[in-house]
Amino acid sequence: MHGRSSRGSMPAILAVALLAGACGPAGRTGSAAPAASATSFSSAVPTASAVRPASSVAVEPATTARPSHVSTEPPAASLAVEGGDPVVGQLGSFTWDDGGSDSPWLPGTPMNVGAREPLTVTVGDGVAIAEWTARRVPAGTANGTGAVGSGAGSGAVAFTAPALGTWSVQVAIRFADDLGSATYYWQLAVH
Repeated sequence: MHGRSSRGSMPAILAVALLAGACGPAGRTGSAAPAASATSFSSAVPTASAVRPASSVAVEPATTARPSHVSTEPPAASLAVEGGDPVVGQLGSFTWDDGGSDSPWLPGTPMNVGAREPLTVTVGDGVAIAEWTARRVPAGTANGTGAVGSGAGSGAVAFTAPALGTWSVQVAIRFADDLGSATYYWQLAVH
């Protein structure tokens, strides 16, 4: 009985050996995929069929980049007279990067200018301006009541200084590419 038992198991052992050979390392021929093991998995090299062709790679649409730094506030805005040093405005109400702040009319950053001088505003971080408005009230007006328009437009901000006196000037900007909006204030002592 001993001899008969070993003969009967011989075909089963041969079948297991053939299966193991078909599932063995990649150097052998056959259509079966290599078996994954702890040692062969970490050193496995993907085959060409596992790599996605370049034509099927999803491409994100191009968008205008936000400023390079991470900020919860819009960039600073500076007001300058022709040939003068720019003065950074006082930030009022704004919406920016899914946040914002609401403020009353502010007195503004003090600045001396000549009557009817051309004024320009530049925004930091290369952020483009979609549209803007400039308004003024006599200095000391608490809530902007009776504000008078000083200019409006799209793109570059440029308007003329008011007549003699001290004025609180508000420049409201809506940024391009739906980045948000902001109001900036200066207190102009006009001589």
